Amino acid sequence: MIFHIVDKDYWLSQVSSGEYLTSCLDSEGFIHCSDLHKVTHVANQIYKGVKNLILLCIDEDKVHAEVKWEDLYNLNYDYPHIYGVLNIEAVISIHEFEPNEKGCFSIPNDLI
Repeated sequence: MIFHIVDKDYWLSQVSSGEYLTSCLDSEGFIHCSDLHKVTHVANQIYKGVKNLILLCIDEDKVHAEVKWEDLYNLNYDYPHIYGVLNIEAVISIHEFEPNEKGCFSIPNDLI
């Protein structure tokens, strides 16, 4: 399972098309994802204090586009990247992903 953080309203605007697109797909050529061990690190580095986020749980085997695990930024850790649009049926669950009162994120209880 791989995970992707997204604004809830943006996600809802994409669902009816059957495909999910992000601006990073245009600018970088892939959709950023994470595994469960790094998703809160990513959230706290990039989205600290941001509200209205959800966490997409994606079955990597159901993704039609190529998924590559790679360390593109020399972080000594491979992250999953989806090289193409994400087909909606690969998303097997969605979880509210709100920061705590200090603006920090933790893994949703139903994923622990």
